[in-house]
Amino acid sequence: MLKLPSALRTRKVVITALGVVLIAGTTTVVAQTTPMEPIQWDKRRLDQLDRNVRRLERAVTQRNAAGQPVIIEPDEEVVALQGRVGLMDRRLQDLEATTQRVNGEIERLTFALDESKRDNAALSTRVRDAEGRVRAIEQAAAREAELNSPIPNTSPTGDAARDLAAAVRLAATDPARGDRALQTVTLAWPDTPQAREAFSRIGDLRVSDGDYDNAVRAYSSAIRGWPTTSWAAATTLELANALNAADRKTDACGALAEFTNRYAATATAPQRTRATEMGARFACAPARAPAATPARPPARRPG
Repeated sequence: MLKLPSALRTRKVVITALGVVLIAGTTTVVAQTTPMEPIQWDKRRLDQLDRNVRRLERAVTQRNAAGQPVIIEPDEEVVALQGRVGLMDRRLQDLEATTQRVNGEIERLTFALDESKRDNAALSTRVRDAEGRVRAIEQAAAREAELNSPIPNTSPTGDAARDLAAAVRLAATDPARGDRALQTVTLAWPDTPQAREAFSRIGDLRVSDGDYDNAVRAYSSAIRGWPTTSWAAATTLELANALNAADRKTDACGALAEFTNRYAATATAPQRTRATEMGARFACAPARAPAATPARPPARRPG
């Protein structure tokens, strides 16, 4: 390996010693003072650095031209520093690779967590649906048991009118339970106007279910004895309609005849019109209205 001339080596030793002294002194001063601010590399400083580099290049060129080539040998400390820098670079690469692996694992775990959340949400939905179906089955079973239990024969309120009103309201929203409530009225309050009206409403429920035979029985119980209540005329017409639907046209015409004889005079115009239409549809013989009873002449006073 080529070496520098002795003068240059001596100068290098002097410069090195001076540098060590300066570094030691600077270290002492820095230890006693506040840290210096970083150099601001503005245009002036960059130009000055460029001039110094050019001056150094000229000096090296002049020595090479004078036959005193300048050979730059690597400094041991620089070599050691380069080794440490290389080691740090390899460690940094290892750290980057580890970070990439950790990031990939985090992404995988995040994806797995998202899938688990979706699976949990789907499972929760299925569990809620299953619970809802179970509740619906339990409610249906409880309702079926209630509807198939014996009809109670005791008044829930202790008053026939209130029992009937409550049963009518229930039948409007829940016909099956309302039917049972109306039957309770007929059992708890037999031979009362409320029981007769309850039978009439039971007949309406039977007609809506297409059970015309039981509708006929209910209507017949309602107008047994031909009551004069406000609903009797309409119930008689419903009885005639149910008899016709049960293929009992003769009895249906008989019910229309009873309507004509007993309720036509007090019935509403729509009811009389309906009775006429039903008679024509059933091909019934025209019913004669009851003959009016002649008025007795006033009695003569004696003398």
